[in-house]
Amino acid sequence: MTCLFLYNPASGRGRIGRRLPVICRALLQKFSHVDVVRTHDADDLESRVRDGARRYDTIVFAGGDGTFYRVLQGLEGCDVPVGYLPAGTSNDVARSLGIPRRLRGALRTIVTGCERRVDCLRLNSERSCMYIAAAGAFTRAAYATPQRRKRRLGIWAYAAECLKHEMRFRVFPVRVTCDGRTCSVQAVLAMVLNGRYVAGFPANRRASMADGLTEVAVIRRDAHTAFGRLRAYVSLACLLLFGLRCRRKDILFLRGQRFSFDTEPDVVWSSDGERGPQGALTAEVLPGRLRVFLSARKKI
Repeated sequence: MTCLFLYNPASGRGRIGRRLPVICRALLQKFSHVDVVRTHDADDLESRVRDGARRYDTIVFAGGDGTFYRVLQGLEGCDVPVGYLPAGTSNDVARSLGIPRRLRGALRTIVTGCERRVDCLRLNSERSCMYIAAAGAFTRAAYATPQRRKRRLGIWAYAAECLKHEMRFRVFPVRVTCDGRTCSVQAVLAMVLNGRYVAGFPANRRASMADGLTEVAVIRRDAHTAFGRLRAYVSLACLLLFGLRCRRKDILFLRGQRFSFDTEPDVVWSSDGERGPQGALTAEVLPGRLRVFLSARKKI
């Protein structure tokens, strides 16, 4: 089998570029031929994936959750298996799939693991994402935090961005429809969760990325008061720390295969940490859409 390995020289603070000999030696234990390509930006990565999916048996790539998002776009219409070396800030996709975040462990998963099919999400019938689409409180930080700050501070860069720009939550109307059920609320946060982790927190730890279902969490905030804002802070903290085990009356939980959200046209959705659609959103599960090298023993 032939393999294309794609990496950005800035991935993992330059660590991936320095470990190329180790990576190539490991991949050659599984693949008969490995080509290494250095990408320049997200668009170049997407283009390389699209071309490589026609020419190689497997694509292996290094990067963070945003890199995974771009790879997924490049694989549109293709069914080529992928291997993933986490080298981002929070690595939520790797955490959700049980992929070790240390390089040698991730390489071992590719070399000794097996292909397993995992679900992803389709947004507005246009773009795909792996693990989350979210709008509202703190979601802007995922795509607005400068890369140089993330390289310097790691996951704390997101916290700094939130403290600087996002402590006053916007309240926006959302009408959520799932399997014939409709709920209308005033919200500060709406999330579609396919993965188990959000910003490194186990917000959906009991979920599966291979069950054909996805979960939705909406934090309500009806009162435009300081007390209402405090309740929203508490609910958000409980959701991130305790996930779906958290039962608060101001958090709406839903589970299904297809959701639609009607909201204001200037509400921006974050997709796997990248800036996504604005306004109304439809999200549906694509069961078994992606083939990934994973451990045979890990629950996904």
